[in-house]
Amino acid sequence: MIVLGISAFYHDSAAALVRDGVIVAAAQEERFSRDKHDSGFPAQAVAYCLDEAGVTLDQVDWIAFYDKPLLTFNRLLETYLAFAPKGIASFVKAIPVWVKEKLLQKDLLRKGLERLGRGAVPAEKILFGFHHHSHAASAFYPSPFESAAVLVMDGVGEWATTTVGHGTAAGLDLLSEIRFPHSLGLLYSAFTYYLGFKVNEGEYKVMGLAPYGEPKYVDLIRDHLIDIKEDGSFRLDLRYFDYCTGLTMTNAAFADLFGGPARRNGELLTQKHMDLARSLQAVTEEVVLRLARAAHAATGERNLCLAGGVALNCVANGRLLREGPFERIWIQPAAGDAGAALGVALAVSYEMGGVTRAVEPGDAMRGSLLGPAFSREQIAATIAARGARAAELSDDDLFATVAAAIADGKVVGWFQGRMEFGPRALGNRSIIGDARSAGMQSVLNLKVKYRESFRPFAPIVLRDDVSQYFELDGDSPYMLIVAPVKESRRRAPAPDERGLFGIDQLKVVRSDIPAVTHVDHSARIQTVDEVRNPRLFRLLQSFKAQTGYGVLVNTSFNVRDEPIVCTPDDAWRCFMGTEMDMLVMENFVLRKEEQ
Repeated sequence: MIVLGISAFYHDSAAALVRDGVIVAAAQEERFSRDKHDSGFPAQAVAYCLDEAGVTLDQVDWIAFYDKPLLTFNRLLETYLAFAPKGIASFVKAIPVWVKEKLLQKDLLRKGLERLGRGAVPAEKILFGFHHHSHAASAFYPSPFESAAVLVMDGVGEWATTTVGHGTAAGLDLLSEIRFPHSLGLLYSAFTYYLGFKVNEGEYKVMGLAPYGEPKYVDLIRDHLIDIKEDGSFRLDLRYFDYCTGLTMTNAAFADLFGGPARRNGELLTQKHMDLARSLQAVTEEVVLRLARAAHAATGERNLCLAGGVALNCVANGRLLREGPFERIWIQPAAGDAGAALGVALAVSYEMGGVTRAVEPGDAMRGSLLGPAFSREQIAATIAARGARAAELSDDDLFATVAAAIADGKVVGWFQGRMEFGPRALGNRSIIGDARSAGMQSVLNLKVKYRESFRPFAPIVLRDDVSQYFELDGDSPYMLIVAPVKESRRRAPAPDERGLFGIDQLKVVRSDIPAVTHVDHSARIQTVDEVRNPRLFRLLQSFKAQTGYGVLVNTSFNVRDEPIVCTPDDAWRCFMGTEMDMLVMENFVLRKEEQ
């Protein structure tokens, strides 16, 4: 049973291929097109998945799309009718696109696939899943649990914005939902817009900004914007939002509530913006914790699986792990819409194809390293075509050499094996530095990533050493859990540092691993083991042997507003366009001063 899953036409288009329940390949279109959050038909991602599996479209049993466009169209029409005549500008802009393209999505998919020249696609081969069922399937089926509660939280899919499900040996059932326009994801996106960041992209920035602020606006948010019930269900006061009918997320009433217009992109971030971010984050965590308790009560399960865009809020995930009612949680690493392509493929395999689910130790995501890899010959050809100078080292020499360079303060582009699926670089398309360096965060933000200085960086740490550095004693292989740095590693602030607030806190050294210690002494942790990523594991081991520290900085191999690199040529261009010191592609080492 071969199933090709597709998500497209909204944001983060992707494709995934599953054979007899085993994930063969998955990738986002943006990595090939180099258009960040590419929403078009994922032609190159589909072609890659077929090539990786060694099959044609004729050999694929089912092609599954991640949601039901007709239900989404129904929501749009009902929403416009409910608010009419308000929203006419948005209606005039949106409806012609739906009538011309999205209502004919089966034909659009079939034509897009057949243009690849990989075989015919009869219309009856194309299936459509429910958006939140696709998310739920992406969370439960690859998880390490025989049974689990499932919680999906995002902006909106068809009508659903929050869904509680239950996965067992008998299958996956969705038990309850909160419906549009009441959405935790859209509340977060509304503040993302108001704080001057791009919706569906800047939510990470809001989460990173929050620790610089104080939760001064929590009561204002709760009193005016969201009514939260004990079971986590909630309603938004739509008088303050414009997303139902307008072309923006918030309106004049929202601006009046918080004392001024939305921040424009590029405007100075003030303490007020930081306080708003912190307040939003506090409210979000409260809702997530209450929803999780309700899911526990409804299912009686000890395990919880998470998906949907809100599941990428790793601060909330950390609180869930520490304070929630569940013993274990597992989060789909591609929790957003890209991962729903994988979810719908798995759902068809198990629920239509009769494939028996086998629970794998750890999980079935294979480290989420599901994208393309490149051979020694392909990398050598890129080096030759670029006229670059490189040394090819043995494994033993490679890991020792790179570890020594990092220990000497060098910033390294690390390009190995299969590309990651999902928004995080997990050690195969990464930029790596020394977590002990007090200046590394500024160097990476300003000289390599070219992004806002307040953005934090994540540690990669040997799985067996994680509890030596952080208040965590378990797996976090996908960088989706935030936990505190251990008290014993923290540094007491100097007298002149104690009164600092806002961005002024940025350069205070807070621990013996300052490059990965955020201003609230937290860190977004990725644990590394020999099974999921043996080469990254060996690099950490070598660094520990030289320095005594089994922890490094890991950030994605890209610059601001570009997708993570995919090919050796992408890696070369990023390396040469930034102030990285070294590029390592498999066993080839390129030093900047030699180019």
